[in-house]
Amino acid sequence: MKAKKVLASLLAVAMVGSLAACGGGAQSSTPTTSSTASKAESTVSSKAESTTPTTSSTAESTSSGGTETSGLEYAGDTRKAAEVFPDLYDADQYNEDSSEVYNETLGKFYNTYSTAKEEEDLSSRWTMMAIAEGEMLAEAIMIPLQSRGGNYAISRVAPRTVNTTLWGSDNERYHQAVIVAGDKFLTAEQVDAIRKAWAEQAGTGKFEAWVKQYLADQGYKLNDAYNMPYTSDPNTWDTLATSKEADTEKIIQTYDGLYEYDMENVQQPALAISHEESEDGLTHTFKLREGVVWVDSQGRKVADVKADDFVAGMQHMMDAMGGLEYLVGPDGAGIKGAQAYMDKETDDFSTVGVKAVDDYTVEYTLDKKCPFFMTMLGYSVFAPMSREYYTSQGGKFGNEYDPESESYVYGKDPDHIAYNGPFLITNATKENTIVFKANESYWNKDNINIHSMTWYFNDGTDALKNYNDAKAGTIASAALTGSSTEQCKVDKLFDDYAYIAGTNATSFMGFFNINRTAYANFNDATKVVSDKTMEQAERARIAMRNVHFRRALLQSLDRGAYNAQSVGEDLKYTNLINTYTPGTFVQLEKDVTYDYNGKEMNFKKGTYYGEIVQATLDALGVDAQVWDPEMEGGIGSSAGFDGWYNTGAVAKEMVTAVEELAKAGVEISKENPIYLDLPTFSGSEQYANRAEALKQSVEKATDGLVVINKVDCPTSDDWYYAGYYYNTGNEANFDICDLSGWGPDYGDPQTYLDTMQPDYAGYMIKALGIF
Repeated sequence: MKAKKVLASLLAVAMVGSLAACGGGAQSSTPTTSSTASKAESTVSSKAESTTPTTSSTAESTSSGGTETSGLEYAGDTRKAAEVFPDLYDADQYNEDSSEVYNETLGKFYNTYSTAKEEEDLSSRWTMMAIAEGEMLAEAIMIPLQSRGGNYAISRVAPRTVNTTLWGSDNERYHQAVIVAGDKFLTAEQVDAIRKAWAEQAGTGKFEAWVKQYLADQGYKLNDAYNMPYTSDPNTWDTLATSKEADTEKIIQTYDGLYEYDMENVQQPALAISHEESEDGLTHTFKLREGVVWVDSQGRKVADVKADDFVAGMQHMMDAMGGLEYLVGPDGAGIKGAQAYMDKETDDFSTVGVKAVDDYTVEYTLDKKCPFFMTMLGYSVFAPMSREYYTSQGGKFGNEYDPESESYVYGKDPDHIAYNGPFLITNATKENTIVFKANESYWNKDNINIHSMTWYFNDGTDALKNYNDAKAGTIASAALTGSSTEQCKVDKLFDDYAYIAGTNATSFMGFFNINRTAYANFNDATKVVSDKTMEQAERARIAMRNVHFRRALLQSLDRGAYNAQSVGEDLKYTNLINTYTPGTFVQLEKDVTYDYNGKEMNFKKGTYYGEIVQATLDALGVDAQVWDPEMEGGIGSSAGFDGWYNTGAVAKEMVTAVEELAKAGVEISKENPIYLDLPTFSGSEQYANRAEALKQSVEKATDGLVVINKVDCPTSDDWYYAGYYYNTGNEANFDICDLSGWGPDYGDPQTYLDTMQPDYAGYMIKALGIF
C-alpha cells in the first residue's frame, strides 16, 4: 500500500550557524549493485523517485536517545512479525511515525539544508550543504559502501570513449564507443596510454581521432558492434514515466535530447543547435535542428521533431509522475508553474514555463535562476516526445491521462514508442536479450561508431559468466570479481590485460531501516520472510531509533573485508566511499567563514566539499575520517580508504546505547542481543560472501550484542523486491540493506541531498522505512 503524502509536524528553530563569503563572484554554470562490466569506464546512475516537499521547518535535535517507558508492548510475544504486522499497519499512524522519526534523526540536517538551497552564492551554498551532509552522516542512518568501478577489468572498449560525466544519463549513451575487433583485449599498458592521452586532450575535440589512430598503429581493427550484459529488464519503455536506471539505460539509446555530453565530457548541441540565457537567468531559449524525424520500431517515419515535442514531453512527464518530476519543481530547475500543475492547482499547461515559440524554438522560463540548469539537460525529464505518435497510441494529457485505459499502449514495449536517436530496438526478450540496430533515419548517423548492440541477461548466479563471455568474445568487457580474477590468472590473461577500472560518482549505501513495518516482500508475502518474533521486531525497531546504537552499527563493518568479496583483496579499498556526496564533487570558488555552534570555521577558496564535511563531523565529536588530504597525490579524497570502521568507537557508542535503551525497556546482552535482518542473495556467490563478511564483522565488533540474520533470497528478483523495487518505506523489508545506491542527476550537491527530504519528497528516504 502506498501511503498518502502528508505534512510532517516539525518544529521551527533558529539556524545554529551563519556564514559570510568573500572574494570574486560565483560562476553559474543525475538499484542496482556494482557494475558487471566496465562499459568503457562509463558512469552509471541510479535515479531518483520523489515529489516536491511540503515540510518547511524542522526540529533541531540530532541525538535520538532512548525514551523512558514502563516496558515493551510485545515482551514475550513469540508470534512471527511477518504474520502479525500486516494487520497492524495503519497508513495514518505510519505517516505520523515517519514524521516523528524524521524529526529525531534528520531535523537538524533538514534545517541547515533548506537554508542552503536558498543561498544564491555558490560557495556559501556548497559550504552549508557540506555541513548539512556532515549532520546527516553524524546520525548514522546509513553506511557508505562503494562507488562503481575500482575493480579489475578486461576490455576491448577503449577507455574514455563513452562519456564519463558524473551526473545525468549521457554516460549511458554508447553510440560513440570505440571498440577493437578480434579476440584480443586491450593491454593494461594500452589502457594507461589512452587514459593519459584523454587527460591531455579533453576539451580539445581531438581525442576521438587520436584514439582511433593510436589503435590502428597498435595493429587493431575496429568493431561496430557493442555487446554487454544487463541485470534487469525494463518495467516500462516510457522514459518520461520512470525513475529506474533499469529502464533508462536501455531507453536512452533511442532518443536524443537538446544538449549531450561527448566523450571528452564537453556538452554539445544535439537536437538543439544553440542556447541563449536571458540576462536575469530566468529564460533559456533553444533553437532546434531542422530535418530530424521520429520513426517507429520498424524505421518508418511517424513525424518531424519540433519544439512542441519538448512541451508534450514535459507535460507527459508531469502527468505520469514517474518519480523524477521534482527535478523541474522548486527544488530542481524551478520551471515556472510546474509545481502548481503537478499539484493539480491548475489543469492549464499553458501556465507552465515550457513554450514552443515556433516550430523550431523551445523556451523554458524559471521562477528563479538555476545555476545548474544546463547540467540537467542530460537527464530524461527534458526528453522530447512526439505528441502525434503518443496520441496515436492512446495517450492523453492532463486530467484525461489514464495509463490503465485499454486503449493506452504507449511505452508498453519497444514497438510502442517513437525513436529519434541512434538505435532502434528490434528484439526484447525477457531475461534473455535486448537487440539494438542503427537507426537509418538518425540525424547524426554518419558520426556514430556503433551500429548494433546485443545485451545479454545475467542474473548474477554464475560468478564467472561475465568473464567467460568476455573471453569468448560474446561481450566486449567484464569487471572481474574475486573468483574471476583468480580464473583470469589461471588463464594467463591477468598480467597483460587486467587493469583497474575507474570509479564514478554513484554512492552505494547500506541503509538502516529505522521504522520497519514490513517483514516479508510487499509483492509476495511468501518471499524473504523474516524469522523474527514480535518481541525481537520491537526491540530492533527501538534500538534503531537510538543514534548511538546506529553509530556503533555503522562503525562495526570492516568495509575492506566486505568489499573484497566483490573486487578481490588487492583492490578492496579502491572504490570505498566515506560520504554520500563525493568529496571532490565541488570546491569553493571563494573564501567562506561559517559560525557553527559558536565556533568559527574558515574555508579557503579551493576547499573541497569533503573537507567541510570532515570539519563538521569533527565539530560534532564523531570519531570518523571521511576526508584524507594525502589521497590522489595530495589533492585529497573522500574515497579509496576506510574511514568509518573503528572498533574502539563501536565499544564507546555501544556503552551509551545500552544505557539509553535500558531506559526504554530494551535490555541488551550477549544472551539477549538485537537481531537485525539482512536480505541476502544466496544465488550469487559474490553477494552471499559479502553478506557473510558483514555478519562476521558486525557481530565481532559489537561483541555479540548484535546478531545479523541473513534472510535468504534465492533469486535476484526476491532480493530486489526486498530492498530495491519497493515504492515507499512501509514496504522496505529489511533492517539493513546493501542493495541500492544513488547517482547524481546534475552538477550540484543538491542532487544527492534532495533524496533525504521528508514527506515523500526524497527518493532515498524510503530506505529508512519512512515516507
